[in-house]
Order: sequence, then structure tokens, then C-alpha cells
Amino acid sequence: MFINKISVRHPEKIKNPINPIKKKPKWIRTKILDTQNYFKTKEIINKNKLHTVCEEASCPNISECWNKRHATFMILGDICTRGCSFCNVKTGKPKYLDPFEPKKIAEATKELNLKHVVITSVDRDDLADGGANHFSKVIFETRKLNPNTTIEVLTPDFLKKGESYKLVVDSNPDVFNHNIETVPSLYRSVRPGSRYFASVNLLRSVKEINKKIFTKSGMMLGLGETRDEVIQVMDDLLSAKVDFLTIGQYLQPSVKHYPLKRYVHPNEFKELKKIGLSKGFLIVASSPLTRSSYHADEDFYEMKKLREKQSKCHQLQ
Repeated sequence: MFINKISVRHPEKIKNPINPIKKKPKWIRTKILDTQNYFKTKEIINKNKLHTVCEEASCPNISECWNKRHATFMILGDICTRGCSFCNVKTGKPKYLDPFEPKKIAEATKELNLKHVVITSVDRDDLADGGANHFSKVIFETRKLNPNTTIEVLTPDFLKKGESYKLVVDSNPDVFNHNIETVPSLYRSVRPGSRYFASVNLLRSVKEINKKIFTKSGMMLGLGETRDEVIQVMDDLLSAKVDFLTIGQYLQPSVKHYPLKRYVHPNEFKELKKIGLSKGFLIVASSPLTRSSYHADEDFYEMKKLREKQSKCHQLQ
């Protein structure tokens, strides 16, 4: 039964060894909130035939976020062209792009009354531009129908797609997020289709093109990284002028996914937050359940206040 299920969703993982899932500690547990708001959010998403990373990536915070009518839209379909060993998004040959998706995202954003919307996607290595033009259209339509809503994009790395990422930057999202995910030494086993410094350079290039756009990146802990390696990633991201870092616990989706090495204690997350802030990030969100879009709306407005405060301090110097 399990093999049939994994063969449909993750065909590239069938031959992987079985890695038993470790029992979750008490600090990982989340509450299920089957409220009216939760079902209303689900209804709006289903009605518009949209995908969310909340569902596709099995986010542990889905109940809390949907209860607040917050959802992270996933565009470019629900099938990814890469087979990252940690990810629960389906892999395989993607279907055609939905030309109506930009308008549907805009309409769902309005219906949910989102003040801050997060838009992510699968990797689309099959497309010449990696899906950058589609991202641009989604941003345009969303802003046209929701002029007061701030827009955060969580993009792929657009690896080997030249300067196509500039289409997204030129659309002027308020936040450009691209997750580094893990430390360089683990890339070959965790993100085999990606390149660490390509991701760092993407974030650097975005900031060089438009300093006003907030840049953001995130990583998971518990994959076998060392503390020194995590701190080195912080330094690499700061060299690329990244404003916001998220750090969360890796949760193994199935016995065929990358094996979880350990559950990181909340105190370690707190310590890393202090280190990150002392190094110069505007915001560091660091806890076991932290995810890229978790509390993204609140964090955006806090980041905006901090930048304004920082700007005033520079003027007085």
C-alpha cells in the first residue's frame, strides 16, 4: 500500500532505503483547529482550483494559518521537476500552465481579504524561463485587484535560466524570498538539483537590482548540519544583504525521505536567533515550527518598521 502511494507522488524515491521516522517530542505538537474560518479558507482555495504549499508540503501550521484565513499559494502547478530528498511536493512531468491562474490568485487574495500574500511555486526546469514570466503575471494581476495588499514571493533558484529571474524582480514584489534550505555540505544529498552558491548569488543579485525589495531566506535544522555550518550560512546570506532569515525544524514526510538526524531543542533555536540578530539580520524567526511563510504578514510589517527606524538613525549620524 505504501509503495503504491509513494510511486505516484514520489517515483524517484521508490528505491530509497527505509528510514524510520523518529517520534516527535512534545514541543513539535500542533493543535487541530477545525473552525469556520479554516473551512472557509479551504472552500475558497478549492473553488478557484488553486494549490497551496500548506497542503502540498504537509505544513504543520496549516490549521493555525487557515484559521486566520492565511494561505500560501503555490503556482505553476503542483508537480515539481526536481526530487529534493526532504520535500513532500509531488515530482514528475508537469502539466501545462494555467493561463487563468494569475487572475484566480488575485481573486482568491481579495476574497480572503489578505493584507499580505505569499506566492510560491514548484520548480519548473522544463520551462525556458523557469516560470519567471508566470510569476510576473501573478504579481501584476494580484496587485491590480488588491492595490493595498503587500506581495511576498518565494521563488525557485531559476538555475541555468540566465537572467529570467529579473522578470520577477522587475515586477517589484515587496519581499523576494528564496530558501537556502541547508548547509553546503548537505546539498548533494538533500538538494541534488540545486547549487548552494547559485542560491546565494540569486539573493545577492535581487538586492543589487532593487535595494528597496526586502530579501529573505530560510533553512531547516536536524539534517545533520553542525552549528558552525549554520553560522557560516548566516554569514554567506548577510554578504548577499539578506534582510530576513527563518530557521525551522526539518520534519521527515515519509520513511522514504531524507532521514531526520535529530530534533533540535527550542533553546538552540533561541540561541541561533540571538546570533543572527547580533550579526545584522533585520529579523530572525527561529523555532521548531517556523516555516518561510509562517506569520509572514506580521513579520513583514515589523521588518518595514525596523528599516524605517534604521534609516532615521543613519540620517542622524
